[in-house]
Amino acid sequence: MSAATVVRNARDLLDEAGLHGAVLVRDLDTGAEIGFDTDTPYPAASLVKVPLAVAVLERITRGELDPARPVDVPPGRITAPGPTGLSRFRHPARIAVEDLLYLSTSVSDSVAADALFDLVPPDAVATELRRLRLDGIAVRHRAGELVDTPAERFGPDEVHLAHSLAIGAVTPGQGHPVAQLDVTRANTGSARAFVDLLHALWRPSAIHPATAARVRALMGDNLHRQRLAPDFTSDASRWSAKTGTLLHLRHEVGVVDHADGQSYAVAALTASRVPAAAQPGSEATMAQVARSLHDHLRTGTLPWWG
Repeated sequence: MSAATVVRNARDLLDEAGLHGAVLVRDLDTGAEIGFDTDTPYPAASLVKVPLAVAVLERITRGELDPARPVDVPPGRITAPGPTGLSRFRHPARIAVEDLLYLSTSVSDSVAADALFDLVPPDAVATELRRLRLDGIAVRHRAGELVDTPAERFGPDEVHLAHSLAIGAVTPGQGHPVAQLDVTRANTGSARAFVDLLHALWRPSAIHPATAARVRALMGDNLHRQRLAPDFTSDASRWSAKTGTLLHLRHEVGVVDHADGQSYAVAALTASRVPAAAQPGSEATMAQVARSLHDHLRTGTLPWWG
């Protein structure tokens, strides 16, 4: 099957599942890649916690931040389904910086992420990315804003209304009345930008080796494994990733390390047309699409850029 056919089939699968999006798979040793809509920016949602971890760890390696520094964190006291970790705590906690990194990255805890953003604000994270020559990811606001959406204003039986608003209010230029979904105001990134970040973490780059190793370990310990992980995890491969979910957005970026030494970075950024919070079928389709592109690239067929 030709690369063009693989890409066309991938687009069709997403469309049948009520999704549109951008997917990119790259061989981290040869640089060969296959994908589509790879430079389209999407609101990053919790994917922003990966560049946050990089920025915090770079400060640690330079001796500017003590990983054992205790941080007093107020409880999130969130009762709505979804948020994890400190977001659901009812009482204050004192946690070391390095442990906040685990909660933020591996557990996707937004309260922990905001405790780190207090130490390394969004503009400082953006500056760190520029220093590391990583373009295409905009870091503009803290993670806590991700839980301040219309979904929190509806009851459990009405959450579909928030998804309907998210789906129906987007403009042709990707503007949106919900700030977290407006690419001019939100934390954003493209599939290519996130694959570039993964490439820099998995192969020698301007990122300090200790930083890269720690972020790889944190992503390897990711607890959210319902999306792409089922199609990339096996006894002969390791899947290290970060998910991002916000209203109708469902993302995942990660790297599959095969036992034979080959490694592939994968970014799947999607938006759903279906006004429902739980869409396991859509997530299974995301995995199927990403895996089909990966398998085509791994066979050694010439890459396709779309």
